Order: sequence, then structure tokens, then C-alpha cells
Amino acid sequence: AVFSFWPMVQAFITSFTTGAGVNQKMADPIFYNYTRMFADRTFLRSVGNTFLYLAIEVPVMLVLAILLAQLLNNRDLKCRGLFRTMVFLPCATSLVSYALIFKSLFALDGLINTIFVNLGILETNYNFLGNTGSARAIIIIALIWRWTGYNMVFYLAGLQNIEYSVYEAAKIDGANRFQQIWNVTLPGIAPIVVLMMILNLGNVLNAGFEQIFNLYNPLVYETADIIDTFVYRISLVEANYSLGTAVGLLKSVVSFILIVTSYKIANKYSDYTVF
Repeated sequence: AVFSFWPMVQAFITSFTTGAGVNQKMADPIFYNYTRMFADRTFLRSVGNTFLYLAIEVPVMLVLAILLAQLLNNRDLKCRGLFRTMVFLPCATSLVSYALIFKSLFALDGLINTIFVNLGILETNYNFLGNTGSARAIIIIALIWRWTGYNMVFYLAGLQNIEYSVYEAAKIDGANRFQQIWNVTLPGIAPIVVLMMILNLGNVLNAGFEQIFNLYNPLVYETADIIDTFVYRISLVEANYSLGTAVGLLKSVVSFILIVTSYKIANKYSDYTVF
């Protein structure tokens, strides 16, 4: 109660105040911070970026992880353990480390620019981290690179419950690889697919701060912002704790509603119950 619930209550109260320290007082009007955030274009842009990353990353990670799990579950594949480790390895990488790796790869004098220029794809080095569109794309690629292996491990565990003879029977019936995935794999791991969808929603909504913070570039830090980095800058850089707390609380409420809604929808249209 002291270390968990009281800080929540205190944060809720702080979101209705203005000022800081001894000058902190209740806002007038009381919902000043909540109305102010929706008038802030940077905040609205960070919300848009967060849901953009969510809409792209979650489907891509789910589909790519299923395909990789299906491929690496093949008994005839040699060195399966090695390939599984290689796909999962990014999950064991430090958040800060992999952000710095991508920053160096896509730097103005980085490896990607060097390859593209030498291949003739680019005439001169391109500032990937200094342009909004490419910066967003790098963020999406980096998050997919890191979390796909995490999803794959869950699907691999689910695939162990599907008898291999079922795939053999499907082959005899003339089913191709796609038909096997659609008619055998997905029905067999449906509960895990629903569970991973819910977990990924939470992960994407609450992940990415370290990556964006370490990929930070003054030219794009506002246009590539997510809600968490916006809260960081408002609270700790600009010392506006009241507004930062209000944004953080609103994000928590929206995340909870989104995850519960997706869970209800998934169970409504599925024959399986996750929890």
C-alpha cells in the first residue's frame, strides 16, 4: 500500500495541480492539465506515433514470429537449436546496447550509408536519423528485430503440442506450406496467438523509450516522439511534473482499456479462452 498505491494516489492528485515545489497548487480550472495536453501539437503527434508503431509492429511481429516458429519447428532442419538461438538472441540484448547499435548502423557515416552509396542506391550519404519518415521506420525495424524472437519462443512451445503426424497427413492430402499453417498451425496455437496479441499491445505501448531516447536527434525528437518520451521531456527536462503526470495517467488508462477490449474481442471470436 505504501510503495504502490499511495504513489498512484499522489500522482492522481499531482495531475490536478500547477507549479512545482513550494509553488505547487491546485489548478484553476481543475482539469487544466488535461485540457492543455490536447491543445499541445507535440503531444498529439506523440500519440499518433505511438499508435502508428502499434498498428505496424504488432501484426508484423505476430505473423513473422509464426512463420519463423513454423520454419524452425521442422524436424528435417539441421542446426535447429543454433537458428532458434540466433532468432531469440536480440531479446537478450540490452535495450540501450541495441539502440546504440542501430544508431551507429544508420548514422550519416554508418554501415548502411556506406553500403547504399557503394551499391549506387544513394548518391550521397542520407541522414536517416535526421528525417522524420526514416527515423520512424528505423524505430519500427529495431523494435521488430528485438521482439520477434520473444514471440517465436511462445509459438514454438505451442507447436510442441501439435502432433507431427497431423502435418504429415496434411502433406498426404496435398496441403502446401501455407495451407498447413492456416489449417493446422493456427487452430492449434490459437490461445497463444490471442495471448501474444495482448502481451504485444502492452509491450509496444510501454516499450521503445530507451530506443528513441538513445536514437535521439534534435531534428526529429518531437516528430518521432512516443508518449513515454514526451512525458520524459515534459517532466524531467522542462520540470512540468503536473502535466507529465496527467499525460502518464491518461496513457495508463488508455492502455488498460485497449488491452481489455482486445482481450474481449479476441475471446468473442475465438473458441478458446486465454484466462
